[in-house]
This record gives sequence, C-alpha cells and structure tokens, in this order.
Amino acid sequence: MSWIEVTYHLRGAPEGAEARARAIAVEQSIEMPPEAVDDPYVLGEILGRVVAVEPRGSGLHAIRILLSAATVGDDAGQLLNMLFGNSSLHDDLTLADFALAPDLRAALGDGPQIGLDGLRQRVGAGARALTCSALKPQGLPLEELARLTEAFALGGIDYVKDDHGLATQRYSPFPQRVAACAAAVRCAVAQTGHPTRYVPSLSGSLDAAREQLRIVLEEGLDTAMVAPAILGLANVQQLRRDYPSIAFFAHPSLAGAARIDPACLAKLWRIAGVDAVIFPNHGGRFGYSMDTCRRIAEAALAPEPGLAASAPVPAGGMSVARVPEILDFYGRDVMLLIGGNLLAEGDRLSEATAEFVAQVHRHSQAQVRAESHV
Repeated sequence: MSWIEVTYHLRGAPEGAEARARAIAVEQSIEMPPEAVDDPYVLGEILGRVVAVEPRGSGLHAIRILLSAATVGDDAGQLLNMLFGNSSLHDDLTLADFALAPDLRAALGDGPQIGLDGLRQRVGAGARALTCSALKPQGLPLEELARLTEAFALGGIDYVKDDHGLATQRYSPFPQRVAACAAAVRCAVAQTGHPTRYVPSLSGSLDAAREQLRIVLEEGLDTAMVAPAILGLANVQQLRRDYPSIAFFAHPSLAGAARIDPACLAKLWRIAGVDAVIFPNHGGRFGYSMDTCRRIAEAALAPEPGLAASAPVPAGGMSVARVPEILDFYGRDVMLLIGGNLLAEGDRLSEATAEFVAQVHRHSQAQVRAESHV
C-alpha cells in the first residue's frame, strides 16, 4: 500500500480532538460510517487512518492522517480534492502539510520542466538571483504597455510579466498585447544583448489558455503565467504536460492563507509543474510573516529526487532599497519581483530598472564570494 500523510491543524476543545480526527479520516476517504462497510479492500486500504493527534497549545491540535494514494491516480486536482475537498467545509480546520509516497509523486508527473536552473540559463544569470517586474496598471492602451515593456527590458531585467489582471479586455486584447510586448522586448534585446523574457498572463478556460499559448509560441516566447487557484490545478498540470518548452509562473491570486497553508500550496504547485512561485513578501502590502515566506521558499526549493526546484518569487509592495535585506533573507536562489516601486519612477523607468538589476547583481556576487570563503 502507498499512503499520503496529511497534517491538519484543528482549532477547538481538546476533549473533542480525537473524535474529530477520526471523523476527518473518514470524511477524506470513504465518506460514510465504517461500520456500514463490509468490503475488506475498502476498510483495509482506502479508509483513512489517524496517525497522531498532537496538542499545540491555545486550543490548536496537529492531526496526522494517512490517506490512500490509490484514490488519487495521476491527477493533481484529485490530489487536492483528497487532501482537503470535503474537509475544507469545516471552518475549524486548516490543511497544513502533506507528504507523498515516491510512487505517487512519480505518477503525478515530473514537476517543473524548466525550474530555477532553467530560468537562470535562459537569461544567462549564472548563479545569481533573478529579477522581474510587472506591467500595470490595468486600463493602459497597448502602446503604453509596449513602451513599459521596452523600458524594463532596456534596464536589463530578466523577466517582465503581465499584471495578473490583464486578460482579454477591450483595452488589452490578448493577441494584440502579446504581439506588441513581444516586439518591444525584441527591440530592447537587440540593443542590450540581454535576453529579457516577456511573460504573458493566461486566463479563461483551458481551451482559451491553449489558444493563448499558441499565440505565445508564434511570437517566439517561452514563458507564461497562470493562476492555479483560478485555472485549476489539474488544468495547470495538463498545460505543463502539453507545453514542455514553456516556463510557467504561478500567480497567487485567490490563494490566500486562510484555510490552506501557503507553503502547502507552493508544494502542490511545484508538483503540478510550475517553474516559479510568486508570493507576497513579508513587510510589503500583504500580511505574510517572515516564517511563512521562509517556508514557501523552502517548499519551492527543497531537494527531492527527480523534482526540479521552482524559483521562489517574493513580490508585493517591495522596493529597490530593500534588495540587500531581501537577498540576505532568501539567499541567491530567488527571483525578486518589484513593480510599482519602479513604475513610480516614470520617465526614469529604464534607469531605475538598471539600478535594481545592478543591486541584485552586486549583492548576489558578494554572496557568492562569501560562500566561497566558508
């Protein structure tokens, strides 16, 4: 038998924790009273098993349960369903973590096909941290989005992504936006020699995303962004399988920390095949703690046989002035995404971007030198 070990955090009175753990094990496996089941296979190999109920103080318990890997197959969406489908309806429960048996992890696919190392290779980054920015605000005409894209690329940035709100609006239809921004990057690359990548944001149905990726490939692009919590984990997994040359960034829209631990989501997205995981950095405009951010980065990078690392991408209200602090916190295995702080520079956008890039390069090089002397 192959099992998934799942950890939930339960809030409530301690005297009810054991019974609640047994109920969750049933809910996430057979969904009916075990005494009403007489099939030995179901009872022996499908019914969830409680491993431990551990008090954590302040009315919190960590519950560890084994669930059958046979219930998942090779579908990342079904994995999420089995981890937290019905139990997500209980408002006293959080999905905290999970561990997969090697055979199930292999059945779900190879994970990132480009990964952190590939993202570095595509822009000639060596061992340094990567740089990224975003096109915003919504509502700009195509010409202005293309101008911003070119300005970022002239500053030597590695990746320029669409804001996640850019889809197929009247003011920004996907085919025309991608063509204009891709042309702007090509123009800048011809001047700088630095292979900046433009990252269009995919939206809509799976069929719509496929059509958008056709356009992406026609424009000679090799990177795109998805929002797994909106598009669906199984659909992201399928796009990864069908478009192996595309590096996929994951945007955290609709993936708030209320009921699924953010590091758990990062692990799921990496298994589904995303190459870069965007998340809100601590000290920005969102409320993630330093501990949460560290655990997200660890989930993206943790060594696993046969599974490439995804690039952690802290973002959200960051500034160029914080670059040394942020790189000291995460190390070099990271992509820094700074948008609004650069866009606020207006006509100095290219110069401000170049300063951001130079800061990242200098601090990464200093980290390499420091590591070589350890």
